[in-house]
Amino acid sequence: MAIKTNKGISMDGKRTMTMDEFKQWLKKFDDDKDGRISKEELRSAIYETGGRFGRWKSWRGIRSADVDGSGFIDESEMTNLVDFADKYLGVRILHV
Repeated sequence: MAIKTNKGISMDGKRTMTMDEFKQWLKKFDDDKDGRISKEELRSAIYETGGRFGRWKSWRGIRSADVDGSGFIDESEMTNLVDFADKYLGVRILHV
C-alpha cells in the first residue's frame, strides 16, 4: 500500500497530500478499526514508507501527537502528526 495522491511530489522529493488525504491514508493502518492509531499501527505506516527505526519513530510520533495521553492518536489528534509526517514519513501536508 503505497502513498498515492493526485498532487504529486514536491520539489524536495516528498509526496504531497491534503490533510484529508493524509487522514484517509493513515486510517488504512488502523488494523483493529477502532478509529485510533496505536504505536504499532504507526510503526506499520513508517515501515510502509521505507522508514527505518520504526520503534523509536512510532514512540516519538505518539508522544508528540497524543494530546490526551491515551497512548493512541484519534481523529482529532491526527492533525498533530503534520510535522511528524514531514520529518519521518516523507509526506508534505498541503493546507488548502
